[in-house]
Amino acid sequence: MNESSIPTPRRILVVVNSGSGGGNDGALVEHLRALFQQAGNSADVRLAGGDNDSIEATVAAAVAERPDIVVAGGGDGTVSTVAAAVLGTGVALGVLPLGTLNHFAKDLGLPLDLEAAIAQVVTGSTRQVDVGEVNGRIFVNNSSLGLYPDIVRDRERQQKRLGRGKWLAMLWSIMSALRRYPFLDVRVSIDGRERRWRTPFVFIGNNEYRMEGFAIGEREALDDGLLSLYVANRPGRLRLLQLAFRAVTGHLRQARDFGFARAAEIVIESRHRRLRVATDGEVTVMTPPLAYRIRRAALTVVHALPPAPRQL
Repeated sequence: MNESSIPTPRRILVVVNSGSGGGNDGALVEHLRALFQQAGNSADVRLAGGDNDSIEATVAAAVAERPDIVVAGGGDGTVSTVAAAVLGTGVALGVLPLGTLNHFAKDLGLPLDLEAAIAQVVTGSTRQVDVGEVNGRIFVNNSSLGLYPDIVRDRERQQKRLGRGKWLAMLWSIMSALRRYPFLDVRVSIDGRERRWRTPFVFIGNNEYRMEGFAIGEREALDDGLLSLYVANRPGRLRLLQLAFRAVTGHLRQARDFGFARAAEIVIESRHRRLRVATDGEVTVMTPPLAYRIRRAALTVVHALPPAPRQL
């Protein structure tokens, strides 16, 4: 693990997603400014609207100002957007876990307490981690096809048109997907070796996910330099229900119902002209073939300094 430090005081710019988690607002922005001051380093904190265009524009403007650190204040979608913007710029990524699940923060071992997370941004060192990419789109956690993107699209439709809460809309979306019992016919090239599946669900992780034991859905490393591929092997409806629940909560399980492989490059082809593809919880439509690759050590992130050794 390559580790380095940023001199202090640091020029820190924070982008807060107003649509993440509990609905971040101007009061939170002022609170964050005060917490950074208390931690000994001022920060420029900016609130971005909940839609992707607004967040991307705010992040792009932030990176253009060349701060030492751009901090993502939100969930995994916000982290992914900021990560894509800082790649190759020399600007480090910081994370304030203000989303619902905060998978990337947890896998990186970052504190979920807000004050502790701010202290880390102010005093922490940096390290290099991998990112995944599909057809030019960056993801820090995972990407998926089939069941999960369908559920997310339907959930968002219910939230906007019917005014349902996120988790109620998610439940209805899962039930709707189960009634359709969707399958994809895919041809997958894994570092040049080809396989075919008929499956309701394809999952590609940035590094390997642990799918069993007490650490379901976590990653032990973010810098191994390989993607992980999980393909559901035609489960029945009950198994599909369990799979759907685990997919939307980030708690997949490796079992006999999954095909598994690790690779630096994965290409997925399908007879469909267009496919809905989820990347870090955001759904876009892409044209196959879907070319996945790992970008090794491409992202600079701020993480906590190790505790100082005890003086004897």
